[in-house]
Amino acid sequence: MLPTQTVQELAVQLDLQDAQLHGDLRLPATPRGIILFAHGSGSSRRSPRNRFVARALGEAGLATFLFDLLTEREEATDAYTAEFRFDLPRLTRRLLGATRWIRAQKLTAALSVGYFGASTGAAAALRAAAEEPEGIFAVVSRGGRPDLAGPALSKVLAPTLLIVGGYDTEVITLNQQALEQLPGEKALTIVPRATHLFEEPGALEQVATLAADWFGRHAPGER
Repeated sequence: MLPTQTVQELAVQLDLQDAQLHGDLRLPATPRGIILFAHGSGSSRRSPRNRFVARALGEAGLATFLFDLLTEREEATDAYTAEFRFDLPRLTRRLLGATRWIRAQKLTAALSVGYFGASTGAAAALRAAAEEPEGIFAVVSRGGRPDLAGPALSKVLAPTLLIVGGYDTEVITLNQQALEQLPGEKALTIVPRATHLFEEPGALEQVATLAADWFGRHAPGER
C-alpha cells in the first residue's frame, strides 16, 4: 500500500493480446477502489471531461485509470473513417483486457473495480460488466449510449447510474429505455440545462459529484 498522504501518478503501457495501449494510472493514499474509464466516440485518455471527473474521484479517495481503447494506428484511421468508435466487441474486449491487467499489478490487485463510461464507452462498460456480473462494483454512464449494449443490459448486476443532460432529449429517451432493462440497482439522473457534452457552467461539476457519490456509496474497499 502507498504511504499515507501520497498520490502516485504513473504513465503505463498495456500489452494486451490484440493491442498495445497506453494509460494514466492515479493512486491516492489508501484508495477504496479503482475506476476504469471507457471514453466515448472519437476521444482518448486525454479527454478533458473524463480527466476532470477523474480528479474529483481521486479527491473522493478512488484510484483512476484512463487509457486508450484504440491503438495509435486505429485512432488515426478512426479520425477519418469512424470505423472503430462503434466497434463495441473491440472496445469491450479492450476494457476487459485492461481490467485483467489492473488486477495483475501489485499496486492495484487488491482494489475492487468500477467503470465510468462516456458516449459509446458507456455501452462498452456495460457489456464488460455483464461479462463479470460479480466482479464490477458499480458503473456510471455520462451522456452514454447504454442502449448500444443490447441484450447485455439484462445481465448487468453492478449498481448503475445513468447521467444525461437535460437538453439531450434523444439520449434521455435511449437511457430511459436502457434503464428498464437493467435488473439490478439503478438510477437515471438528468442534469438540468445541460447538453450532451456538459459544457455549460457547473454541469460537469454536477456529473463529478454524482459519480463520486455513486462510487463512494458502493465501493467495498479492498477485496
